[in-house]
Amino acid sequence: MSMTRLTQLWPDPSESVARLIRDLAKDLLARLDEVIIELTAASTEDPRYQMIADDPVLADADAQLVASLIKHWLTSNIANPGRRVPPFGGSEMRTYARDVVLRGIVIDDIGAWRRVERVFWKWWLTACFTVTDDLEELRELCEVSGNTLTALSDDAMAELVEYVQQTRTELAGGSQLQRYATVELLLQGAEVATARAEEQLGYALTGSHIGVVIWVESEDDVVLLERAAEQVMCSCGADRRLTVVAGTTAMWLWIPAAATPPPAVLADRLRGLRRVRVALGRPAKSVAGFRRTHLDAAAAQRLLARLDSALPIVRYEDVQLVDLLSADVTAADRFVADVLGELLDASPVLHQTVLTYVEEGLNRTSTAERLYTHRNTIDRRLARVDELLPKPFGHNPTEVTAALTLLRVRRSST
Repeated sequence: MSMTRLTQLWPDPSESVARLIRDLAKDLLARLDEVIIELTAASTEDPRYQMIADDPVLADADAQLVASLIKHWLTSNIANPGRRVPPFGGSEMRTYARDVVLRGIVIDDIGAWRRVERVFWKWWLTACFTVTDDLEELRELCEVSGNTLTALSDDAMAELVEYVQQTRTELAGGSQLQRYATVELLLQGAEVATARAEEQLGYALTGSHIGVVIWVESEDDVVLLERAAEQVMCSCGADRRLTVVAGTTAMWLWIPAAATPPPAVLADRLRGLRRVRVALGRPAKSVAGFRRTHLDAAAAQRLLARLDSALPIVRYEDVQLVDLLSADVTAADRFVADVLGELLDASPVLHQTVLTYVEEGLNRTSTAERLYTHRNTIDRRLARVDELLPKPFGHNPTEVTAALTLLRVRRSST
């Protein structure tokens, strides 16, 4: 960033106002989590940024960038109140720039930054009016802090644009960008010649596909993504895959296979990669299936984010009903409580017994075998389930199964 941008165009604050700015910054820094929720929502409310809001990985990168920038402004104003904030230069900025370039998102509008600025200014201005009754002091306080906050927005936007341009230059002509561009056209349902798309992707679009999203929460674990992708491919019984880098911490896969492996098989394969998370779509055929199975996997990933679930592996075929039921999380929680009654807080062993019983086609003998227990034990557990439910399981099996599945996803911690 050039030195011109760092020129301070307003005078330094008086000593009294500098103290007020420092104290306000300390107070707001302590309440930062409370403020960030509103700020991150403001950053993606424009429909043009719907792709970011809908993707948990991109949304998280956006939220981290917003939080880091505001924290940078607050800490700078604690150290040097009222002065122009130095360049940010954080890793969050570089990560976000790489993510938007890889995903073909154009970041050339300062509107999102201004929305964040307006929301933060509301918090800051409210606090300003509580710390002084001196009108002249209040005027200076608002003027100086407003100047430094506006300068931060301008400088941060310019800094991001530089990172984006650098990233585009580094990746120009790269196979990943070309591959992503072709994939994006297919996902949008654009008319693309199949033979041409297959040539660009190095992947056959005929036959059955399984779409997979693989991601990690931290950049420190990015090295695990490729290993995880290989294990998921092998679990599907395939020897090839289409891989698209979908950001710094995420990959999209398409695997030529006709059936998704059971979660237990995947969990066993990924045992040494515990910080990797995997969402799989339903198998689907041809070009239309290429799109549909990916949308399934992306929906499963969004479901985990929406329910704040730590479930490491999810197949959309297992949670499709839960996805539909949980569009409104509060209503979904109410549904679970109403359907399960006292079973809601019962032993997880009872929950697992019911779900296994359903998966085994309501066969108690095979349920006992799968859970490595005696048939009489299964009988006792299911009798206890009926006692705890508002209505016996046999009267309401579909809703009970849906509620227990939703609860399993909601409460998962591993």
